[in-house]
Amino acid sequence: MEASIFTAEKEVLVAVVKMAQKKKLKGDKGDWKEFLKVHDKKMGDSVSDPAKRSIDDLVIFIKTFSDEEDIKFLAKMAHTVSNRKSGAQLSMSSTETESPQERLVRATVQHPDYLLNYSFYPQNEDWVVIKPSKSSKETKSTSIVAVDCEMVLCEDGSEAVVQVCVVDQNMEVKLNELVHPNKAVANYRTEITGISAKDVEGVTCSLVDIQRKMKKLLRHGIILVGHSLNNDLQALKLDHARVVDTSYIFATPACRKPSLNDLCKNVLGYEVRKDGSPHNCLDDARAAMKLVLFKLESGIDSGVAGSEKDSQVPESESAKLLLHRIPKSVPQGELLKIFPGFTVELQRRMNVRKPQQNYAVVAVFKNPNEANEAFDSIEREEQKDCNGLRQKLVLFEYSAERPATVYVRKMMPDDPHDQSTGSKKRSADVDNKSDIKKPKIDSSQCDHHVIEIERLKAELRQKDDEIASMQKIIAALTRKQGL
Repeated sequence: MEASIFTAEKEVLVAVVKMAQKKKLKGDKGDWKEFLKVHDKKMGDSVSDPAKRSIDDLVIFIKTFSDEEDIKFLAKMAHTVSNRKSGAQLSMSSTETESPQERLVRATVQHPDYLLNYSFYPQNEDWVVIKPSKSSKETKSTSIVAVDCEMVLCEDGSEAVVQVCVVDQNMEVKLNELVHPNKAVANYRTEITGISAKDVEGVTCSLVDIQRKMKKLLRHGIILVGHSLNNDLQALKLDHARVVDTSYIFATPACRKPSLNDLCKNVLGYEVRKDGSPHNCLDDARAAMKLVLFKLESGIDSGVAGSEKDSQVPESESAKLLLHRIPKSVPQGELLKIFPGFTVELQRRMNVRKPQQNYAVVAVFKNPNEANEAFDSIEREEQKDCNGLRQKLVLFEYSAERPATVYVRKMMPDDPHDQSTGSKKRSADVDNKSDIKKPKIDSSQCDHHVIEIERLKAELRQKDDEIASMQKIIAALTRKQGL
């Protein structure tokens, strides 16, 4: 491995390790967490965030890789991240004459996730790189356009662009094109994209055509806006330096990455779409542009990361609980049994990424108090997810033969000033438990673990049966073909 990677700045090393995690790469001592357990006997993987580990830890982990392809990938990634970091620093060399639009670009570039998400790899011949202009006039351009893409799932597991929309700051449509996918499509995700196979019949516009049009739109230093824009650029195979990501420039509770719909509700006061409705590519592009215009009009000096209004939580969101990691075998209607005595509306969450084995729904209650009471009524051990939000693992016996587990999670962090019934109940519980020195053991948790183990064993047996059946089919086909 090139020695330069071991002398790189910590920010670069962190991005490389995070990419190794994302790609599930393993060195001689396993993946990142497995490595930490072996390398750090004292702390183990209790502190697994690469940004919170020392440079030595990061370098030693990278040195554990011996596979030639992995080494090439990590070296290329380090080079790409370093170049992206240098380019970002160059574009932010002076703040004295910086325009509000440039400050939003700076806010995006300085976000902790920027280097990881915007250091695109690989950049082969299919990619179009729009190189930063050396003209001072173009590097100071304040013109902005917003983009949104709809993607379909291909048979090889990748995604392909099926629609692209671009609007300027006057909401004028600059591009609205259906794109013929360049691969065999496994799922058009019509319930999400609103596009079916019939819609693209006869469409001749290709990704190359879109890249050509985007390159023309972004010339002269135009700033490109989008929500989670890195996903659109990845799908377009387009690399552009001057970007504003609306998921980065607004502060949100618990530092969670907000959805476009949530941002519009919280900041602009309207919904882009109702829960369960398909996306509208043009509406999403306009929504991203409106968010940026709001930020520019409200004043950047009040804080690029967002004003107090940005982080306010509407009462409607506090009246919801998220049910996630629900096995597909569990009928949605059966989930109502988790909240006996409560009036609940279940709204299914659609996943725009690859199909999962599990699904999620949002449970909508009459008001925040009822949502808190419903959460507190679940007699299970409380945990916190990766964003610090409270959740409980529920043993859900929807079928005597096949019990399942479901996570029930709060949608928002608790308001420390909230005086709701649920909050008072939690405070009382804390006070009552403060005098108890011995931990209380919940026998129901033990029962839950036993049932969960049995459920997993049953799933393994089912998988074994499926594998055996597939092997018989393969053997029969082999004999038939005379192989």
